[in-house]
Amino acid sequence: MELTHVDENGVKMVEVGQKDVVFRRAIAKGRIKLKPETIKLIQEGKTKKGNVIASAQIAGILAVKRTWELIPLCHPIPLTGVDINFEFGEDYIEATCEVRAYYKTGVEMEALTGVSVALLTIWDMVKAVEKDENGQYPFTKIEDIRVIEKVKK
Repeated sequence: MELTHVDENGVKMVEVGQKDVVFRRAIAKGRIKLKPETIKLIQEGKTKKGNVIASAQIAGILAVKRTWELIPLCHPIPLTGVDINFEFGEDYIEATCEVRAYYKTGVEMEALTGVSVALLTIWDMVKAVEKDENGQYPFTKIEDIRVIEKVKK
């Protein structure tokens, strides 16, 4: 298997100028495990830092738009849409990020970045109630971040 971003001269950004512009979509998911009482605080809107879900959606969308600035070999992509949604479990929140564009290269890195930053934002907004008496996070973890769908047509 040949690496597309490395050749005998070192690291490079892949040339996509000759590729056709087509519809691209990627969906990524990930999960943050939290204490059940933290989940309840979020659902009831009782966290001290404000609306956790709205903040995570905004942060995730901003991250999608800036993926090319964060990941050195990603191309800047003219996005046509981003959706970030959340599903609650007893001790977790699952985030889903869908990214759409008409472009020459895929948007899976953007979807992964969006879901990651959305989950990190949740952690940041509830860290005060997630810490134990020693200031540690024994219950909190981000896990299972993955691309669940990639479309090119």
